[in-house]
Order: sequence, then structure tokens, then C-alpha cells
Amino acid sequence: MNGSQERTRAGFPEISAGGKAAAANKPTFVDIGRAGAYAAARHDHLHHPRCSRPEDLEYLTQQNAIRTNGSGTALQAQSANQELVNYLAKLVDRRNIEPKDDLISKLVVEQLRPGHVKKSDAVQIAFLLLVAGNATIGDYDCLDHAFGSANRLTSNTPQGIIELFRNPTQLAQLKTDPSLAPAFVEELCRYHTGSAMAMKRVAKEDIILGGKTIKAGEGIIASIQSGNRDEDVFPDPDVFDMHRTPDPNHALGFGFGPHRCIAEPLARAELEAVFATLFQKLPGLRIAVPVSDIEYTPLHKDVGVVKLPVAW
Repeated sequence: MNGSQERTRAGFPEISAGGKAAAANKPTFVDIGRAGAYAAARHDHLHHPRCSRPEDLEYLTQQNAIRTNGSGTALQAQSANQELVNYLAKLVDRRNIEPKDDLISKLVVEQLRPGHVKKSDAVQIAFLLLVAGNATIGDYDCLDHAFGSANRLTSNTPQGIIELFRNPTQLAQLKTDPSLAPAFVEELCRYHTGSAMAMKRVAKEDIILGGKTIKAGEGIIASIQSGNRDEDVFPDPDVFDMHRTPDPNHALGFGFGPHRCIAEPLARAELEAVFATLFQKLPGLRIAVPVSDIEYTPLHKDVGVVKLPVAW
């Protein structure tokens, strides 16, 4: 996967190619709720072709919408989920017979054929690459979503924009030096942990953690969001500071250990591309409502912004 990451990284700045035209048009206000179809399509075209066949994009988009948007029944969502798994199983078989220049072929040739993973594992990896970013990567970072998403911006791009305007000194520094984007993204993913997921685990043996004894067989629920605000690891954890220099392995925004987020390099690359170019393309970008009026997602859902009106 690292080879694919390096091979494709250079192209990511192209996601902001429309910025010059947008800046030239100088609209005075953009209502985020009005361009949902555009934002959704852009996300699908950005992510799905890496894991599928371009001609199947409409089908994949439809099935993924059924399983995620809450408009159907639980049975319909389960059926759509299985449809995607079946699709990817067939795609893995096709790429095993005739590899192409795509991510699934790379997975098949480098991992499945040598026996490093089983077919079922390859299918699940492909499934995660295809759909796992919908609540984090897809809505997490695409520039379109900062300007044109529909009702569900579980997103670090709007969060990042808001945080920059809360910290004008850091905004000015990022405008002057876009190479600060990786450091900004690192702090953004710590400070605004996108996923509300809490890991449920059972201790296999007695262990002492934080001065407390957890006995074998006892269960725990570990909050990623809480871990990213641990004052023993991050000094002044409730302060946003893109200049802090923590060990990146301490941040839990992408998980930890063998189950660390498989799409972390992709998410970082996209976020870095966005924040390295956003204020270069639209230097006059501003939030069009008081920060106190911005609507956020419910506490039990992934952390994000429902709607972010902006002007430039």
C-alpha cells in the first residue's frame, strides 16, 4: 500500500484546480445546503475508482447510499452492504485473473497471490477502502464539502476552517507558509477526532492500566476522543496548537496498533492538499455566520458540522 501511496501522492493538489475560477467569480455567499449532488458526486469520483471499475460508479454510489443515509430499512441497508461485498469478491477474482493498474490489482498481486492474506481478507480490505471513509474521509476532507455538502458534514475540513478563524495567528502563518499544512492536519486530527467510535475490548489477562487493575474477562470501552485530550501526553490538550511536536504515534485519530486506519495515508494526503491550497486559492474566504450559530452533528454521531455558510 505504501508504494501506491507514494505513486499517487503528487496528484492530490489537483483536487483544488477549480479554485482559481471560483476566486475569479468572487461570489459573496455560498449556502452549503444547495449543492449536495455535486459534493456527493465529487466524493464518489474521488474514492470509488481506486477500488472499483469506473463503469460501475453509479451502482456503487447507489448501494453505498442505501447502506449509509438512513433512508431505508435495516434490511435494505444490510442487503446493500452484502451487494457491495459480493461485488468486491467478484472484482478480486477478476483482478487475480487479469491485473490492471489499480489498487485492487496491487492488493491481489502483492498480498493475495503470495499468500499474505486470504481472499476473504482481501475482500474486506477492499470493502474498507471503498466505504469506510464515508463518515470520516469522504465527508472528512474534500474541498467540495467545505463549500457544497448536503446535510451531513462529518468533516474535518469545515472543522479546520472554523478552527483557523478561531486562531487568526495560526491562520496567518498557514497562509504565509503552506508547508505548515502537515503540522496543521496532525493537530486537527488530534483536536477534532472525527470518529465517535469507542473501542470495546475484553482483557485476556490481568492488566494494570492507569493505576487500575482490569481483570481477565472484564470488558472496557476506550474512547478515542478522550485519548486525544490526555493531558499526560498532550500539554494543554484543549488548546489548538499546530506547532506542538508530540510523538505522532501517541495521537489516536486513526487508531493504534494492527487495526490502525487503513486509509490514514489517503486521509492525510487529501487534508494536507486541501489546507495547503485552500487559502492560496481563496485568500478572502470567511465564515458567513457567527461561529456561535454553526450547527454541529448530534453528540452520538461522528463529530462534524451540519452546515457551514462561507463567503469570499
